[in-house]
Amino acid sequence: MSQWTREMVETPRGNFEVFTKGKGEPICVTHHYSEFNETGDYFAETFTNDNKVFLVNLKGAGNSDDSRSVHELSMIDAVLDLEEIRKASGFSSWTFAGHSTGGMIGILYGIHFSSSLKSLILVGTAAREYSSSSSKCIYNVGHLKYKRMQELIELLKLPSLSGDERKRLSKERAQLSLLKPEYYDLYFSKNIFKKMSTDRMNFFSREQLIFDVTRQLSAVRTKTVILCGRHDVQCPVDFSIEMNELIPDATLHIFEQSNHYPFLEEEFEFKRVIKSVLT
Repeated sequence: MSQWTREMVETPRGNFEVFTKGKGEPICVTHHYSEFNETGDYFAETFTNDNKVFLVNLKGAGNSDDSRSVHELSMIDAVLDLEEIRKASGFSSWTFAGHSTGGMIGILYGIHFSSSLKSLILVGTAAREYSSSSSKCIYNVGHLKYKRMQELIELLKLPSLSGDERKRLSKERAQLSLLKPEYYDLYFSKNIFKKMSTDRMNFFSREQLIFDVTRQLSAVRTKTVILCGRHDVQCPVDFSIEMNELIPDATLHIFEQSNHYPFLEEEFEFKRVIKSVLT
C-alpha cells in the first residue's frame, strides 16, 4: 500500500498539514480530533482508487497551526478552515466525506456551504448530541460498556504511553465498536497509525453536549449520502434515519452486518455503494 503525500497548505486562516492520495475528482476527509500522518486513514483509504483524497489535519492536530483562541477548535471553525483549504487548492467545489465526528463537521459544511460541495457523504454520525439521548449509545451512562469506553479514552490521552501500549488500548477501544470484535486483526491489517489530539478531544467533549442542528438540516442543498451500520454503538442508526428524513436530497443505506465501521466490516458492499454514488 503506497504512502500518502504530505503538503502544507497556506490559507488566510492558517497553515494546514494535508495528506493526498489517488487521482480523480477531489474528496476532502477529516475527523474532529484525529492526528493523521503519511500512513493515512482507513476511512479515507476507501476513496483513493477513483478519487484524489485530501486528508486534513485540523488546527492543533499534527503539524497544522495551533489554535490562537479556544473557539478555533470548534466544529464550525473546522468548516471555515476547510473552505479556505478548498480555495487554496484551486477547486470550485469538492465532495466532503466524514465518519463519526468527521460526519458532524460534514453536516455543518452542508448547512453553511452547500454550494461548495458536489456531494456530502456522512457515515456513522448524528446531527445532534447522541450520548444522553440514546441508551443504545456506548457513551450513554446506562450502556453496559460505558465505563470501559471512558477509561480507554482517558488512557489514550496520556502522552507517556508507549507505542505498544497505545496500540493495545486502541485495539480494545475499536473492538467495542465492531459487530464481530474477533475480526479486528482482519479489519485493521494495514500499516495505518494515528494519534488523538487531546486538546481537540477535550473541546469536543464539551461542544457535543449542546450540538443540535436538526432544525437546520433543510438548508443542506447538495446530494447527501448517509451510511450507517445497523448495530452502531457510537452513533446509533436512529440518528442516520432522522437525518435522512430531514435533509432534502438524501439517501440512506444501512449495513445490516456492521457496527461503527461499515467501510471495514462490509468493505465490498460499502465500496459498491460509494462507487454508485460518485459515478
